[in-house]
Amino acid sequence: MPSTYRETLVAEAVLDLSVRTYDCDVLDTLHDLTAYAVTLLGIRAAGTTIVDEAGRVNYLTASDEVCRQLEEDQLDLDEGPCLDSTRSGTVLPPVTLRPPGPGRQRWPRFTSRALRVGITCVAAVPLRTDGHAVGAVNLMCAGSSVPSEQDLRLAQVLADAAGVWLRQRQILRTRDEIAEQLEAACDTRLVIEEAKGVLMARLGIDVDEALLRLRSYARARRQSLGELAARVTGGTVPTGLDAPP
Repeated sequence: MPSTYRETLVAEAVLDLSVRTYDCDVLDTLHDLTAYAVTLLGIRAAGTTIVDEAGRVNYLTASDEVCRQLEEDQLDLDEGPCLDSTRSGTVLPPVTLRPPGPGRQRWPRFTSRALRVGITCVAAVPLRTDGHAVGAVNLMCAGSSVPSEQDLRLAQVLADAAGVWLRQRQILRTRDEIAEQLEAACDTRLVIEEAKGVLMARLGIDVDEALLRLRSYARARRQSLGELAARVTGGTVPTGLDAPP
């Protein structure tokens, strides 16, 4: 049976996520996970969220500004699919979002904000390491698009491939250590957000372009995204970031 082009891309994505070296950055890997989800599933956006031992949910990565803002909105509102899927550690089947009306609404305030930016359906799969759910990969669709059962299975395979890499890191031997590593990634995320702001102000570009330039520059030089962001926020903007990738 001949392989299709998409099947080849899926195999390459799974291999890339699962066999990275020990010194690869957690956020870099999870950013790539969301990028693969968007490309291979044909969805509008994707993000990753985690839950700490106290039950608090934090977002780590978002494929674009729409997803990032909706993840932040859910944290502010304390409602939404990302929170539910992260806290439960289980698959969230596709939920079609409809304008609030009579009767009980699952996430009324989140739904209004999601529909306002064109998100019409949400789903999620757990992000797991060594059998433990530590967060979720959140999938956002627009228009009439709804993830199929096969789409969710593929999303889970991608998430599990990233989880295999997380487990293989020598320092991640217990669930507590995994949680500490992911919480540290939350701190790095804040530095990346600040670096995006620096580039936006300096170069007159939008937030998605700023993230693209940071990621492309770091990848081309085999540098951690967090380390590059720290340099930018410290006042050092390397030559090359001022040009499109």
